[in-house]
Parts: sequence; C-alpha cells; structure tokens
Amino acid sequence: MEFDGWRLLVAGATGVIGGEVAGAAAARGARVAVAGRDRARLDVVARRVGAVRQEVFDAYDLERCGELAAGAAQALGGLDAVLVTFGAVAFGRAREVPLAVQEHLMAVNASAPMAVLEGALGVLSPPGAIGALTGVIVDRPVPGTAAYRASKAALAAWLDSVRAEHRRHGLTVLDARLPHLDTGFAGRSLTGTPPPLPPGAEMGPWVAAVLDGLRHGAAVVHPDRRHGDPVSAPAGPNPADRAEGAP
Repeated sequence: MEFDGWRLLVAGATGVIGGEVAGAAAARGARVAVAGRDRARLDVVARRVGAVRQEVFDAYDLERCGELAAGAAQALGGLDAVLVTFGAVAFGRAREVPLAVQEHLMAVNASAPMAVLEGALGVLSPPGAIGALTGVIVDRPVPGTAAYRASKAALAAWLDSVRAEHRRHGLTVLDARLPHLDTGFAGRSLTGTPPPLPPGAEMGPWVAAVLDGLRHGAAVVHPDRRHGDPVSAPAGPNPADRAEGAP
C-alpha cells in the first residue's frame, strides 16, 4: 500500500472529519495514533481504525497539546506526520459574539492547534509533515462569521510562516481549506445561527486530498474555482530567500 510504514497522528480524531482521515490513512497502510477530548468516543475510533496509540487532551491545556506528538512518536517508533482536525464554530456579526466566545474560538482554533504542531516540530522524522484544517472561510469573508474567520485566519497565517521557516528542511506544512461538508459542525455553533450554506461536498474526495497533500508535500488543499473539486497547491518560493538573494 502507498502509505505502508507511514506514521500519522490525528489530533481531533473523535470529530467526523478526523475520524474519517484516521480510518482512510489506516486503510491505505499507515500506522495511526489518535487524540481527542472524549475518552469514550476516542476508544470507539481507536478500535475502528486499529490505532497504535490513543491520547486524551483538552484544547485549553496547551502544555498537554504540546506533548501529543512526543507520545505518539514513542508508541509508533517515530512520527512522520501530524494533522490537526479539531475546532469550534460560532456565528454572529461583530459585537454580537460575546467576548468569552471569541476567546474560546481563538483558543480552540488557533492556540491549541499551534501548540500541537509546535510540539511535533521537535519529534518528526525528517522531512516530516504537519497540517491543519482551516477552511474556505479563510479566503471568503461571509457576514456573520467575523470572529470565527479571524480564528481560522490566525491559524492559516501561522502555517504560512512556519512553512517559510522550514522550507529549506523539506518540512511539509499543509493548510487544508475545505469547503462546507455535511458533518453537523455548523449545527454545533457555540452561539448564533449559521448563514445560508451550500450543499455539503462529498467527504471521501476531501479526506483523500488531505492525506495525499500531507504525504506528497502540498502547501494548500482547496476547492477548484470552477467545479469545486479538491486541488493541491505546492509550496512556492520563499520570499525571505528572494530577499536574501538566494536562488
């Protein structure tokens, strides 16, 4: 199988997308570790995908988030990739979303993923890969999503900077800008009502695109403008390199 021997940690595997990614990776031959907040649901996912290790964590415990990759690497005998798939959502125009909810969005959608992936940087086997789900919301300002979009854009900006910092080392840094999928995520909003949403895209092709992008060095996975199908963009030249006169 294409992914034979590839060692992957999915942080957020108790979610719909995370569980599908973990299962698809295992089906393609990867050895998988899974992490999530709910122990009972994590047990179910771990059994279903044959996970080598499972780890419980809370997004508000940044120190614990930073330890996940090391635990997975120890269990798997090394680690090739880490993907963050967890998040939270809230809707409302500026000044409508309570400050406490805005703080929660930044913690769960930006600070916690960054902590998980920062922890991975020190333990990945070279060249390694890290990635996270941000969403098309990063590129498409929609009324009623200001706080949510800001939290996802913060994570996207962090991924972009880390990609530039580690490009010379061959590290893959994937920003998965998925479209709306029928996962029930919008219905679990912390506050507010979602704006009108398009029909959910089919899950399978997007799960495959994320795995392929993480495995083969993509920088961004996003919908094709014409048909909405998954497409991958490779990492471009490093602006810092150009500024320094490097080739």
